[in-house]
Amino acid sequence: MDDLLVIGKISEEAEIRLKAQFILHKSTEIADFDAFIKEFGHRIKAISTNGFVGAKKELILKLKNLKIISSNGVGYDAIDTEACVSREIIVTPDVLNAEVANTTVMMFLNSFREFTLNEEHVRSRRWATEGMAPFSRSPDNRVVGIIGMGRIGMEIAKRLSIFNPSILYHSRTPKEVPYKYYADLKDMAKDSEVLICITPGGKATSKIVNIDIINALGPEGTLINVARGSVVDEDALVLALEEGRLGYAALDVFEKEPKVPEKLLKMPNVVLLPHVGSATFETRKAMSNLTVDNLLNFKENGTPLTPVPECLHLVQSTPENSK
Repeated sequence: MDDLLVIGKISEEAEIRLKAQFILHKSTEIADFDAFIKEFGHRIKAISTNGFVGAKKELILKLKNLKIISSNGVGYDAIDTEACVSREIIVTPDVLNAEVANTTVMMFLNSFREFTLNEEHVRSRRWATEGMAPFSRSPDNRVVGIIGMGRIGMEIAKRLSIFNPSILYHSRTPKEVPYKYYADLKDMAKDSEVLICITPGGKATSKIVNIDIINALGPEGTLINVARGSVVDEDALVLALEEGRLGYAALDVFEKEPKVPEKLLKMPNVVLLPHVGSATFETRKAMSNLTVDNLLNFKENGTPLTPVPECLHLVQSTPENSK
């Protein structure tokens, strides 16, 4: 049996399925990691981890026979994919389209119709003492720019279609989609009323939404981030909201989670969520199952089910896939 290093917690069901095919080594039960690597490192062919703990370059380079890292979650910026690709180690999965898209639409609607503020107007009894709440804005016919037109980006665009938006997008390369492509993010921000971040995290996208992009979006613009806190310059965002250079923000992710800047907590034009984009019972179970399915499929025929984009060429070049 192949050896599998489990980093972080896994469900009881996942553990049962994995034990049938792998010898499990749980990081939570390893007292001396250096000693473990020295004794068992050469036997580890697979890693099961999650989007928060990930797998660092130092560990990846030490495991000379590592072939696959399967992560529980859509975010994989905590895994050093550059180190993996250089050694032809496959990283998975690239999923969770539906629930993150649902959360994005919820934040989009809340930003325009201000449900949070309206509910508070009722709960505080101000409706009875002060009368009707202020008018909000319609979500219909907006120009929406999406940063990252991957599977989730396409699902977001599909769900937003009921509001008759004009969809723009920015990604590394143009896609075969019926939306307008922008190679320059600043130009797209300038032409957008709403900017949605759903690009992967990591070095390549760190603070991609900076002061220039925020200023281009403008005082009537809305920024929605369901990607990673690292893709937005949080200090620049807070200052822009304070000074009125940006109109609204809806954030499910933050730079130093679970810490949220104090100033954001007090802003009525900001929607805040505690990183719950995929946090439903159904999706979390599906995530766990897919993490296992990727490992089992790879063990059986050498190919995972859902490799991340950076590893697609590794899968497409395998003998099993060329048949």
